[in-house]
Amino acid sequence: MRDVIFLPNVSDEYLVIAADNSAGVGEKDFDVVQVDYETVAYFGLRVALSECLAVGATPIALVIQNFIGDEEWDRLKKGCCKIFSECDMEPIPITGSTESNFSMVQSAVGIIVIGKVKKDEMKIKRTTKDAKFACIGRPLVGEEVIKNKEEIAPLSLIQKLLDHKSVYEIVPVGSKGIQFEWNELCQENGLNHSMIVSKKIDIKKSAGPATCFLLSYDPAGEKDIAAIAGRHFYRLYTGD
Repeated sequence: MRDVIFLPNVSDEYLVIAADNSAGVGEKDFDVVQVDYETVAYFGLRVALSECLAVGATPIALVIQNFIGDEEWDRLKKGCCKIFSECDMEPIPITGSTESNFSMVQSAVGIIVIGKVKKDEMKIKRTTKDAKFACIGRPLVGEEVIKNKEEIAPLSLIQKLLDHKSVYEIVPVGSKGIQFEWNELCQENGLNHSMIVSKKIDIKKSAGPATCFLLSYDPAGEKDIAAIAGRHFYRLYTGD
């Protein structure tokens, strides 16, 4: 379901597991995208954390898989703590492992977020047949993520929209693009819309580290939702 695993925890609760990884992004000579390791960890956590939050879960633990080297552990941890601060969230316990036996010529990092959610509070399969759709933020990948940060949907904005009474579901968009995530959302909810279109954003482009989010909502709340999202709001039009 989505990009997370739900595991029964207690009678009325699930554990939620979300993950992301990056490779060839960092400070090594052969990295495709040159960026500091705090930023690498920041965006890796952003993906896994947003997937956890989007289904209604509260994060409780973080695992970092570090293939860069022992000397970079503190910088990766610092990048993760930054996103918690920006979202006004309490830091969660962090553990992980470092590959220290062998040195790689490119950087690689894996992030796992573990959360929990009450079964009756799960934000999945809530989209109705009369729902409207929007993209919050723009799909960006690679160097675009660094050069166009102002186009990225803030995670704090997603938190605010999750609590809005008119919002049905929020889906982080990954490397397969908005169109793919929209198709999956419609299938999960038994909807038969044939397509979506947008004149302002590329719905088939990779969104890299979840730089944008797919939103389904009650049409009556569109004005308020658009006002909250501001310039990050892009209406998606459906056709049947």
